[in-house]
Amino acid sequence: MTHSASDSERLLEVHDLARVEGEGALRVVVREGQVAEVALNIFEPPRFFEALLRGRRHDEAPDITARVCGICPVAYQTSACAAMEQACGVRVEGQIAALRRLLYCGEWIQSHALHIHLLHAPDFLGCQDAVGLAQIDRAAVERGLRLKRTGNLLMETVGGRAIHPVNVRLGGFHRAPTRSELAALRPHLEQAVEDAAATISWVAKFDFPNLEQDYLFVSLLGDGLYPIEGGRVGTSHGWDLSVEEFEPLLVEDHVERSTALHARLEGRDPYLTGPLARYALNSQRLPDEVRRAASAAGLGAVCRNPFQSIVVRAVELLYACQEALRLIEAYQPPEPPAVEVPPRAGAGTGGSEAPRGLLLHRYEIDAEGIIRAARLVPPTSQNQLSIEADLRRVVEDSLQLPDPELTWRCEQTVRNYDPCISCAAHFLEVSVEREA
Repeated sequence: MTHSASDSERLLEVHDLARVEGEGALRVVVREGQVAEVALNIFEPPRFFEALLRGRRHDEAPDITARVCGICPVAYQTSACAAMEQACGVRVEGQIAALRRLLYCGEWIQSHALHIHLLHAPDFLGCQDAVGLAQIDRAAVERGLRLKRTGNLLMETVGGRAIHPVNVRLGGFHRAPTRSELAALRPHLEQAVEDAAATISWVAKFDFPNLEQDYLFVSLLGDGLYPIEGGRVGTSHGWDLSVEEFEPLLVEDHVERSTALHARLEGRDPYLTGPLARYALNSQRLPDEVRRAASAAGLGAVCRNPFQSIVVRAVELLYACQEALRLIEAYQPPEPPAVEVPPRAGAGTGGSEAPRGLLLHRYEIDAEGIIRAARLVPPTSQNQLSIEADLRRVVEDSLQLPDPELTWRCEQTVRNYDPCISCAAHFLEVSVEREA
């Protein structure tokens, strides 16, 4: 971190910020007491997964796209499977679909636990990192690690391993776990339910900056359940569309400062996806016990303060733990563990709720199942414009702060989104210029 100042300019730079994934920079320019520029600059080298998919077999998509992210590979596998199965006219139901949801619960548990305890909570408690947090609240860090281990164990049991699961295939799974294998997870998940409830109470006591934003929320709508592995697309404007109807309305622009595309809805509207959007559009689908925990934490039916996203993630963490237990209780091993997905010429679109938000896949394949076109739209590219809008508002409201505190607040604002640009260790370099 470096600081410099002159009569005409104040410059602040922070290099190699940890606790988010990927590489990028943030530039804020203040002229005559007004915020003149806010730019989230993403310079992570593009990895061209959409180009890599072209020419590959349709049944390779789940394994290839899982490598996009080491934190949310199940999201990529699930969206890829849904898109390919739609293209091939196959519908997966029953215990295979329930097993997919169970695997996804494992990803939600490990990802939310990681973000809340190790990446985001230090911001609210004045710590530089989780090591500093452990010095003042060791029990909280241990709770977070225990929750993450439970999520990893669930992913290993159902998916074959915790990172880039190998048991997922089009139509289902290579192998279905036995009832006894899943029953062995119950004690871990029962402890996780207690830990998640304690996490809600813990984060609810944080001191949140006062910021309310009028977001356009976009998320999947659960069919009687809170959305995870699929559903229709809803918005706070009242849209209710199939995923394939929604996908062409999502417009992506390339901007010079970013290697990630900026997504808007047709009509050029920026929007927000992720926990706040899911909760706003689906809080009524949460079980009564989870809704009571959310209410006790100070949440209403809708939360518009991005800093309180950590509370919503904790509520979703509790839900994922309880949902995993419910699915295990009702589980019967599917036989066979997968339905066949023979190729046919066509196109398919699939969507699921990654921990960070809506993840869309669209593929075009030929009669032999060769991928001719692919489109992947991750949550962070959809949220970039909302991040910049939040940053502008935060800086406008906090100009009285000295540079170190303003920088911290900007970093915290970005981490509200748990942005995943790659899966690297560093994300943000902050530069604030103040000009007379």
